Amino acid sequence: MNKYVLFFSKRGYSKYTSHLDMLRLFKRAFRRADIALSYSHGFNPHPQMSFAQPLSLGYSACREMLEFSTDQAYDTEDILRRLRGNLAEGMDVSAVLPVHEKKALAGQVDRADYEIIIPVPYYDRDYSALIGEFLAQDQILAMKRQKKSKELKEVDIREKIVSMEAAPSEGKEGVGILKRNLLQLNVQLDCGSRSNLSPELLLSAFLAFSNLPVERHRIEVCRTCMHFPEDSELEKQFGGMQE
Repeated sequence: MNKYVLFFSKRGYSKYTSHLDMLRLFKRAFRRADIALSYSHGFNPHPQMSFAQPLSLGYSACREMLEFSTDQAYDTEDILRRLRGNLAEGMDVSAVLPVHEKKALAGQVDRADYEIIIPVPYYDRDYSALIGEFLAQDQILAMKRQKKSKELKEVDIREKIVSMEAAPSEGKEGVGILKRNLLQLNVQLDCGSRSNLSPELLLSAFLAFSNLPVERHRIEVCRTCMHFPEDSELEKQFGGMQE
């Protein structure tokens, strides 16, 4: 069995493709590209293919990771060439690399980077100072819905925020406007099975703290990178890769 990691981006209207539909999309793309995936055994076999971490509906992404296995060996550049043109508009594959780690990537991701664009002028306030005050709190509380009971519970998210900075947005094209010099939050959050913080919880806490009356649907979130433990071979292999 041969194991690979595919790096891809997700932009534009493709960000409204759900996690399950993404799996179906890639399954069909591999079939059209004539790349034979390995399948599990049992009554209902399925392709051995999984994302490093699910991406929330409505989020765009610059460097997502899909790991997959094949029964025969393929040249990585050949895989890349075959897949291009077989994906939906707004999606692009940037690299394919072999991986020798036996454990699934999903169980080893521990941090993720996000760019969050909030449609307010960056230069209207000292947002760097505001973030300093926000992070200086002993507790940062947010309401989280519990998986089993579905009830909302107040949780402290401070320890799950690795870093948070403010910067002016760089004019990336959005829907109808150029989003230049708006407030951009560059954050790194816990991500993975051991500890995880949704950007939604961070946003709700920060908007309340900063008293910003911005509707959630006007805020754009892009996951730019995922990381593995700093001393791991996976971080050495993939951590320095850029889009």
